[in-house]
Amino acid sequence: MISLETLENWLKAPTENEHLEFKEAKKQFDTTKLLKYCVALANEGGGYLIFGVTDKKPRQIVGSKAFQTPEAQNKIKAHIVEKLIDEYRSRNEQLANLMRRLGICEIDLT
Repeated sequence: MISLETLENWLKAPTENEHLEFKEAKKQFDTTKLLKYCVALANEGGGYLIFGVTDKKPRQIVGSKAFQTPEAQNKIKAHIVEKLIDEYRSRNEQLANLMRRLGICEIDLT
C-alpha cells in the first residue's frame, strides 16, 4: 500500500515519468487508453497510474469516479489481463514463426 508521504512526494515531483502517470478522470477513463498506459508502464518494469489527480502542475487532487466500485475495478483488471495475454500469445506466435526461419547462434567469449 502507498503511504501518504509517498503520494505527497509524487504530487510534488517536477514531472511524470516512465513509472508514474497522473490522470484526472473525474467521471470515467477510456479503457483503450488505460490499456495503453498499462502496457507502457509494464514495458518500463512497472509503475503507477493514479486517477483523480490533475496531470499538470500544480497537481491537484480532484477525485475520480472512474472504476469506483470493487466490481468495476475487478472488471477492468480482468479486461487488461485478457488483452495483455492475447497480445503476449500473438507476439510469441510471431516470434516462433520467425525463429523457424532463422538460424541464430550465440557466441559467448566469457
